[in-house]
Amino acid sequence: MNPRRLVDTTLFYSPTSGGVRRYLTAKHAWLCSQTGWQHTLLVPGRTERLQAGGVSTLAGVPVPGSFNYRLPLNPRRWVRLLDALEPDLIEAGDAFHPAWAAWRIARRRGIPCAAFFHSNLPRIVARRCGGRMTEHLAGNYLRWLYERFDVVFAPSRLMVAFLDDLGIGHTVHQPLGVDETVFHPRQRGAWLRERLALDAAARVLVYAGRFTDEKNVPVLLRAFARLGRPYHLLMIGGGRAGRLSPNVTLLPYRRDSAELAQWLASADALVHAGTRETFGLVILEAMACGRPVVAARAGAVRELLDERCGLLSEPGDAGSLADAIAALYECDLDALGRNARTRVLQQFTWQKIFQRQLSVYRALLTARSAAAVPEEVPETG
Repeated sequence: MNPRRLVDTTLFYSPTSGGVRRYLTAKHAWLCSQTGWQHTLLVPGRTERLQAGGVSTLAGVPVPGSFNYRLPLNPRRWVRLLDALEPDLIEAGDAFHPAWAAWRIARRRGIPCAAFFHSNLPRIVARRCGGRMTEHLAGNYLRWLYERFDVVFAPSRLMVAFLDDLGIGHTVHQPLGVDETVFHPRQRGAWLRERLALDAAARVLVYAGRFTDEKNVPVLLRAFARLGRPYHLLMIGGGRAGRLSPNVTLLPYRRDSAELAQWLASADALVHAGTRETFGLVILEAMACGRPVVAARAGAVRELLDERCGLLSEPGDAGSLADAIAALYECDLDALGRNARTRVLQQFTWQKIFQRQLSVYRALLTARSAAAVPEEVPETG
């Protein structure tokens, strides 16, 4: 029996991009271990390359000010390459021309088409362009686009509710996950304070992610300015290494998951001030490493974190965040970390996540096959 050919396509893929790339990379590795499936990624790259069952790329120009993203300038080429992969099922990971290419090929070939709502486009547009009208127009655009898809995945219940409010009813809650064998407490080491030139009494918390407005980095910095020593913030994700202030250290993005896991596991806790998270994958990664989390009580973070795994602060409030960090050290950090890892193992391993998603794919393929079978016309005497 020929394998089912699944193609994932998106603009949000680069050597240093975040959660979308980690989702697609983990999904590709997992599906390669499953019989009956061939998984291909079609994403921007430096050159054009068509590789069924691997990573296919379209040549794109770098996007200034982005997280090393590239933009292919020929949408028609995207359609042609997607068609050449002869998919049985397509998933689009953004709401731009890859999504339209996916819909066109799905309609042409008579196959199911899924979308994954990774980023809250209306709020991003409103924040950058300003105005409620802009946000309203972006929401209308999403509804107009997604009504063409068979299913729309959303990583959190918060985003499912948001799409429902837009009138997009065919949504499925599809959380992201963690490789619990890589993000593991055994990655913890005693080397971190020495590496950062800190004394043994330093209280080290780590932030890992983009240094963008929605991550509320200024709130983090103000919180640690209030705390002072012995609290120290390690920020992973910028373009340089150095000491930003006496108790803030910068490190470049860590491309290798195992290396990131070592830094997460070796800190006392993860700290996160973002208030607009559609999921919060790095929070799960820290929890899988057996580390507690201090985060803002906002966005989808509330679906991942409770008092058994860490502490929540008031959104956008540096004083509240500083108080929560100080209160964390009155708790049993290791007990919180054990609870955090248990939560990940029970609900958020990639194995559990992808098995759930695969059942949706199978249902879509079965429904499409059934619809393609003509009804039996009864004989007339």
